[in-house]
Amino acid sequence: MEHISVQDRQILRQLAQKQLAFANSPRNDEILKQWDALANGRRENPTVRLLFSNFPNEVVYPRMRCEGARARELEEMLLSTMVGRELFDDDTPISPTFDIRWKTWVHPFGTQPHITKAEGEGAMGFHIDPIIDDLAEGMDLLRGGSFGVDRQATAELEEAANEAFGDILPVRKVMPSLTGMMTNPLVHLMGMENYYLSMYDYPDELHEAMDMATTVYEQYYDFLENEGLLLPTNGISPINQESFAFTSELPTENVTKTTQCWGFLESQETTAVSPDVFGEFVFPYQDRLAKRFGLLSYGCCERVDATWPDYLSKWKNLRKLSVSPFNNEQQVGEYLRGTNVVYYSKPRAEYVTNHGPLDEEALRAYFKGVCEAASGCLFEMAQREVGTIFGDFERGRRYVQIARECITEYWKP
Repeated sequence: MEHISVQDRQILRQLAQKQLAFANSPRNDEILKQWDALANGRRENPTVRLLFSNFPNEVVYPRMRCEGARARELEEMLLSTMVGRELFDDDTPISPTFDIRWKTWVHPFGTQPHITKAEGEGAMGFHIDPIIDDLAEGMDLLRGGSFGVDRQATAELEEAANEAFGDILPVRKVMPSLTGMMTNPLVHLMGMENYYLSMYDYPDELHEAMDMATTVYEQYYDFLENEGLLLPTNGISPINQESFAFTSELPTENVTKTTQCWGFLESQETTAVSPDVFGEFVFPYQDRLAKRFGLLSYGCCERVDATWPDYLSKWKNLRKLSVSPFNNEQQVGEYLRGTNVVYYSKPRAEYVTNHGPLDEEALRAYFKGVCEAASGCLFEMAQREVGTIFGDFERGRRYVQIARECITEYWKP
């Protein structure tokens, strides 16, 4: 195991102390009460967060001081945990533990994609270079999906953290929501155009590909159960799409079955097809996986307003629904009002990413519509898809403050 220098260890311990202070603060207690209200179906004080996953080059990497590779890995994890609270004063809950995950993986198909990424500092764009141009001819490339766990790498990370600052932040293993993405990895192999044309040209082969991916995920869930790799998904544990697993419906210990865990599904790649086509090519396979979950969080950037009536609403274990700006947000609000499904709002990002000062008047007008749409719903707001805040932490903090003010003024429980 790589040695952590005295200097790096001191830096890590200072960060661990800072995280512990956040975790033990009265403000964290207030935030935990907000999340507990959502978990228990109480419409009290919606949470607001500004998520930085698309701009760590502005809020994490420039602040890193460690030199060793392992120390920098730990430092990045510590800094990332605190970004929301430290820089933006948002409603990110902080645990008095250093959380790591089992290093598991699952690949629903047997071939890895070829992606050309945009060049330049902070560039996020990419282009899919299709490996499969003709689905009928490329079926064999899809076979052979795999999954596994690297126990040694997990143990080494745990040991390094314990030795560096375990007396400050005990190491805790957490598990993210179980994943079951199928259309995303398939499109990454064949491109969007080929995928859409295959619905018409090769419907049988497309069904076979979806069944193939579903079967791999089912086998992966069996593997997690049989290998004792499942962990509670509750409290300050991650759910896909950068949320948290707070719930009163799932166990906090002794998890042995995937039906005791949160799961996550999405199909943003099919947002342009009709609900009936979604129902033919996607829903039956998602439904197989949804039955393996205790609770379900659904959606990324796709339209859920169109698929809710005949499909998504059928899942009795659905508890969190992603509502992106591509939706008729008022319509989704009507669907979720008074239910136990969280309206997980992901507002438009351009109000914070546009050049120049924040247009606070336009931002408030926009947030007014979001808050009115979500009135009467369990409401969680998280600003995702932000590519930059121009390195201006105060810009992010002000954005969160305005969101809170608009919720107070316009959202009604």
